[in-house]
Amino acid sequence: MKLTPLSKVLFVVGASAAVFVAAKGTGLLDRVMPPPPVASSKVPPRADLPPAPDSSAAPVAEMVLPQRVPGCTDKTDVRFLVMAWNAQLGGILANGGARANKGSLMCEHGVDLEFQRQDDTGKMQESLVAFATDLSKGQAQPANGAHFVAIMGDGGAQFLEGVNGTLGKLGPAYKAKVVGSMGYSRGEDKLMGPPAWKADPQAARGGVVSGFLRDGDWNIAMKWLGDNGICNNPDEKTYDPTCLNWVATNDYLDAAEKYVTGYCEERPVVSAGRLTGAKKKVCVDGVVTWTPGDVNVARKKGGLVSIVSTKEYSSQMPNVIIGIDKWMKDNRPLVEGMLGAFFDAADQVRSNPEALRTGAALSAQVYKEEVGSYWEKYFRGVVEKDKAGLSVSLGGSTVNNLADNLLLFGLTPGSQNLFAATYKVFGDIVVQQYPKLFPSYAPVGQILDTSYVQGLSTKGAPKADAEVTRFDAAQKVTSVVSRKAWQINFDTGRATFTGTAERELDQLLRDLLVASGTVVEVHGHTDAAGSVDANQRLSEERAFAVKAWLEKKAPVNFPSGRVRVFSHGSQNPVAPNSSEAGRAQNRRVEIVLGTTGG
Repeated sequence: MKLTPLSKVLFVVGASAAVFVAAKGTGLLDRVMPPPPVASSKVPPRADLPPAPDSSAAPVAEMVLPQRVPGCTDKTDVRFLVMAWNAQLGGILANGGARANKGSLMCEHGVDLEFQRQDDTGKMQESLVAFATDLSKGQAQPANGAHFVAIMGDGGAQFLEGVNGTLGKLGPAYKAKVVGSMGYSRGEDKLMGPPAWKADPQAARGGVVSGFLRDGDWNIAMKWLGDNGICNNPDEKTYDPTCLNWVATNDYLDAAEKYVTGYCEERPVVSAGRLTGAKKKVCVDGVVTWTPGDVNVARKKGGLVSIVSTKEYSSQMPNVIIGIDKWMKDNRPLVEGMLGAFFDAADQVRSNPEALRTGAALSAQVYKEEVGSYWEKYFRGVVEKDKAGLSVSLGGSTVNNLADNLLLFGLTPGSQNLFAATYKVFGDIVVQQYPKLFPSYAPVGQILDTSYVQGLSTKGAPKADAEVTRFDAAQKVTSVVSRKAWQINFDTGRATFTGTAERELDQLLRDLLVASGTVVEVHGHTDAAGSVDANQRLSEERAFAVKAWLEKKAPVNFPSGRVRVFSHGSQNPVAPNSSEAGRAQNRRVEIVLGTTGG
């Protein structure tokens, strides 16, 4: 499943448009604007995210679907491009297949929707441009291009900055915006590596990972590196023994294949971004991919485990639905009808195993890949033995109903905008790692329109609750995802924040929102000034102050049992207490993200 190059429409955008494609399956960046031959290695900015429990599914007989019959061709034709991704299972069920089927929820909502598979987000950009161009010429219902596309939310900043760079030339009304979500990746997108990396993240220094660069799965690795203070070598042509290194691939399946076939190459060695004159043969020993890439790694070779995934970073990767602003505003009933059908189908999938099975069978038809039982099994997520005998978590997705959308976009009272946090966290990472390729992106307020979701909510309360992680304070953390010190400034000898602490706290909040399924341990530390007992009390009070701040800012996102406090006083210095600089380092709050239950 190779990706096609971006056509002439987007080439006119030039270098600035090339960087945006950080969603699944596009090779645009590497082909159009490769990074400079030697770039300085950097620790990605800090960012934190949530988990989903392992589950297993027994093999099931293949479902035989009745003949599909288009059911509402008298309605306006709406074309929707999707990649092969289980987060859209509810949407496909709502449609009854590729074309809105007779008796489907989509036809009941008055929308003649047609799904088309498109794994190349560059081609998705082309289709939006073609559609908007005809719309700008006075065609109320353009026949060219697509009305909607769906991508991974953590790639939203790059994708939208790219396509809107072109669409903006048609006028501000023709820009693309996010309007809703069909589901989440909750485990299937992951960084896979040797078990030693799982036991000690620092063991990944000098590792070589194959993957599609600046993509959603690459984002997972970037977040994990930043969380654990490990530098990333952004130049895939060199080797830095102190950082994580990359082998660029064409797509997520090629990433898996590079590991399976034992791909190696010789590279110049760098240190702090400078060539050392030495050379080294490097081989792929890790992969970033999504299902079925992770399944291929496990079945064909094995030896890798899930280091971190969208199971732990559970708010990172919502499916996001993108359309052209003017057409959506001119056709609000169609947009709300489509979203309403998606959300109703999500409720069915959650409450009825037969609906899940049917959605999986229909997904196999739409994607023209694998069979229904495959998509059903890996939608649920499983733990399997790989070819080397290791237990590996594979797959994992969920569907989003109306309540999930309200929660995702911060429309639930007491909640923060999870999409906005994801959009900024990963937009900032790409800017930090590739400032020349991707210098900036639009604020979330310019690319998000929640009025359609809000419109549906005013017509009736959600039929089912949002899917959220439940926390039990009695359950101990059994797996540490990351450990990072934050220099949150407090008034001397007190547990009150200084005026400069707000920026660091806001960054911490965004990071933890992305990791909304993880347990958050807040560890308080002081310097050695003062008595041991006083420092012990002060470290506890400061840790509780961070906990209280988070829970006040977003009580829905930080429910009881999620944030836990630990005090260490001056017992664990990270620098000598003999200097003011050392004491400042020791006055810190350490955030540990973890999961319970293995």
